[in-house]
Amino acid sequence: MLKKYLTEEMVQFKEEAKNWEEAIQLASEPLLKNHLIEKEYIDTMIENVKNLGPYIVLLPKFAMPHARPENGVNQLGLSLLILENGVQFDGGKFANVFLVLAAPDKESHLTLLSELSTVLSSQEKVDALASAKNYQEIFVILEEEAK
Repeated sequence: MLKKYLTEEMVQFKEEAKNWEEAIQLASEPLLKNHLIEKEYIDTMIENVKNLGPYIVLLPKFAMPHARPENGVNQLGLSLLILENGVQFDGGKFANVFLVLAAPDKESHLTLLSELSTVLSSQEKVDALASAKNYQEIFVILEEEAK
């Protein structure tokens, strides 16, 4: 199911972002462009991190920006940004993999999260995502988990 949502058009590779705010904006662009979210969703994700701290950094190198469905989600979606040079958050947290989750309700994304937890349960897989250079490398990592 991850591969269904993380299509090539939803995955980006960039050298760097100025800061974590720009990283969230960049990571969200494919969702916005495809009308899966509204700009309000991006603004809310950034505001949440400012207010609550870097709770989106779930693992070393890996952040999962998200907000509530009512903050501008139109349809279930995922987008992925891999930064060659990651960004620093307050508290010393660091990430270069940004997986934006857009969930239109409280349940439709649970299968996605279950599959994602399998990928994230291995630091080796997270490191592979963090060092991926193209969509094919991402696809191989996701394909391995689908087996």
